[in-house]
Amino acid sequence: MVSLTLISSAPQYVSAEEHRNIVGSTPASFNDIPPVLRHKEDNVRVMLDPPLHTFTEQDCVNGTLFVIESALIFMSSTGVGFQVPYPAITLHAIARPESGPSIYCQLDELAGEPGAAESPENDEASDMRELSIIPSNPASLEPIFEAMSLCASLHPDPNVSDDDDLDEAFMDESAFETFTGEEGDELSEVGRVRSDFANNSRYAPY
Repeated sequence: MVSLTLISSAPQYVSAEEHRNIVGSTPASFNDIPPVLRHKEDNVRVMLDPPLHTFTEQDCVNGTLFVIESALIFMSSTGVGFQVPYPAITLHAIARPESGPSIYCQLDELAGEPGAAESPENDEASDMRELSIIPSNPASLEPIFEAMSLCASLHPDPNVSDDDDLDEAFMDESAFETFTGEEGDELSEVGRVRSDFANNSRYAPY
């Protein structure tokens, strides 16, 4: 399974307010409710490394980013796009290199494969793709980052067992140092979400 899936249009979605109204009206099936849009950003450029052969450089130049609870989506102004499932995003961070700020992501090309976490072959660089999201407005980096963190927290890693979660719950937090950033990156592999839980604060998605 590859981390990116090409699409010809953005999937249906609703705003958080629309979602509250639909849920409040007691629909016939909750499974039919479209996912919630957490952030939409126009005039976005993306970079893929290694490139996706079926998604050209021209497709990457300009488009719209949709941070939807079901997936991260980029729709190019050329009419094609791609979507990334959140379990495939193993890391996302605000990067501020000299070339300009962006949202930097590492994508697991084997996300969702049975036993992927245990396979020694998964250490190969070919199993990872880098995605850089570059909005024309740098001020939008933080809202994009926060929306991605929230959506990612709704999709726990399927390769993490209940025993791993239990071990993590009893970890001594004093044994770890707080990440303060390195080489211009504000790191978070859903890190801020985990930090909020550790500090007794919670996201309120709806």
